[in-house]
Amino acid sequence: MAKSAHAFRTIGEVSDALDTPAHVLRFWESKFAQVRPVKRAGGRRYYRPEDLALLCGIKALLHDQGMTIKGVQKLLREKGVRHVADHGLPPAAPPRPRLVSDRAPAEDAVLVMERAPETAAPPAAAPAAPAAPAAPVSQDTEISPISAILSADRGALAARAARIAPLMERLAALRDRMIAARENRG
Repeated sequence: MAKSAHAFRTIGEVSDALDTPAHVLRFWESKFAQVRPVKRAGGRRYYRPEDLALLCGIKALLHDQGMTIKGVQKLLREKGVRHVADHGLPPAAPPRPRLVSDRAPAEDAVLVMERAPETAAPPAAAPAAPAAPAAPVSQDTEISPISAILSADRGALAARAARIAPLMERLAALRDRMIAARENRG
């Protein structure tokens, strides 16, 4: 069973996806402060989708365009993470979702990166209904984690946002009630 596009990835999975050795990824972490995988007990690294996009951009700049590490560091300082991450996109790729640092907290739940059909219409189900599973992919068709992340359909994302927004409001209200109950107890 394949991971969803928004799942965290181990260094081995990122290494395979980028066709770059794990020791090179660890070296890039030391040279580019913007690459910050989550580290669990024992030092195991877990890369977020935005880390993967940034690493893809760094690889494209270093290997494909021949830039130096200092050049990429300067580009990150002057133009930002998103600019560098965009260099890793395929030339005809659709616009990709914004990085975590670019969006408001309420939008976090919207970025579900499942591959949806191009002509998908928003479902007429109630807001609390569970999301329909993505269409099965045949065994001979393999979608790389990077292309799944970077090719999310804006219409499908908007449909998910419409279904998720009421749930986010309910969660915020529940959080507020829990905070109030904790303050009343103590």
